Parts: sequence; structure tokens; C-alpha cells
Amino acid sequence: MSAPAHLQVNGLGAGYGGFAVLREIHIEARPGITVILGPNGAGKTTLLRALAGLMPRQSEVLLDGSPLPAQDATACVRRGLALVAEGRQLFPQMTVTENLELGGWLTPASERKRRLAQAFDDFPRLKERASQLAGTMSGGEQQMVAVARAMMCGPRLLMLDEPSLGLAPRMVDELLAIAGRIARQQGVTVLMVEQNVRKALSVADRGYVLERGRIVAADNARELLASDIIRRAYLGTA
Repeated sequence: MSAPAHLQVNGLGAGYGGFAVLREIHIEARPGITVILGPNGAGKTTLLRALAGLMPRQSEVLLDGSPLPAQDATACVRRGLALVAEGRQLFPQMTVTENLELGGWLTPASERKRRLAQAFDDFPRLKERASQLAGTMSGGEQQMVAVARAMMCGPRLLMLDEPSLGLAPRMVDELLAIAGRIARQQGVTVLMVEQNVRKALSVADRGYVLERGRIVAADNARELLASDIIRRAYLGTA
């Protein structure tokens, strides 16, 4: 098992068409689970996309002390980074197995086969539905496919964008428990964006609050959960 990743973001800026969405973002993701919280429009998805090499950014981003390439998603994957995007983005007319195999496209066939077997061990429900078309599955099952597909590339840093979006409470609990197992049993550093504040902080080690493109608070998860910083950020109260 490779060592968990250590991500350091020093002054990240990013935006669209000349419009700045993120300004001077300083965050760190150490082994375990780090969660980014904030209201809609705060820039959480933009942050993950910029880190994943899917859009331009201005900043120093270090993975294990070495610079992470900007705007080069393939290079980021090769360095051990994987992003589970909001909305899952599966191939609905392909089977579960086919979707998972696409996640290992950068690996040799023998290693891809081993990782597929590991994915089915980690997600027994998907093994039962290996031949089912992804588009016919429930939302929670599709999210499991998306996470398992990301694990097929052997990441050391797994980024999850709103994994609980649109899911029933029981499925949210199951998916967050899976994220916990990935971090603690498989040694993968997890950086997660979430709207479900209490559930996210209940499984996280550390958290940041993003508001209007800036980090307004950072602390361990327990302290953030007990503070009124979250309420101010989401409700805009004094």
C-alpha cells in the first residue's frame, strides 16, 4: 500500500472567462478526511476542478512536496489524484463492469483486473449488479459506481464533489461510511466537498468553510461542528 497523499494549496485563484471565483485559497489535506463546506455558489466545485487539472488556476499546489501540474488532468491522475464529479457522470448505456474498467484505463490489463476484483470486494452490491446497465440503477448505487470507478485508477488522493446530493439519508450514511473506510483502511487521503454539514463533519478529521470564494474558517471537524461559524456562513447572520 502506498503512503497517503499530502496536499498543500498556497494562494489558489481560479475563475471563468476572466471572472474570479476563488481568491487566495490556502488549504491542506493530510491523511484522513478533509471536508470543504460552504453555501451554494461559494466556489467549492471550482476548487476541486482546479485541483484536478480541469481548468486554469493561479497558485502553488504541492502534492507530497512536489508541484502538481496545472490544467493537465491526465498528469494529475498519474500523480495519484482522482475526482468523483458532482452528478456522477457515468456512461448509462454501459454495464457496471464496463464503467469500472474505464476507471483503470491508464493501468496494464493485469493490474486493471486486480483492481476490478478489489472494487467488487469493497462494493459487494456492485458485484451483484456487475452486468446491469449503470443508467438503470438507483442514485445511491450510481454514486457507488462513480466512487468505485475512481478507485480503479489507484488514487492516493480522492476528491469527492457532493457525494450525498439527492440521496436518501440511509444511502448518505452508507456512502460517507465508505469514504471513511477508504481513508482509514486503504490509506487514501480524502478531500470532500459537501452540503450535508453535520454528516460530513461527523466522519471528517478537519474542515474548511468556503464563502464567496474565500476560506473564512478552518479547524478540526469537532470544533467546527460545535461553533457558530457554519451558521453564519450558510445563513449570512452576524
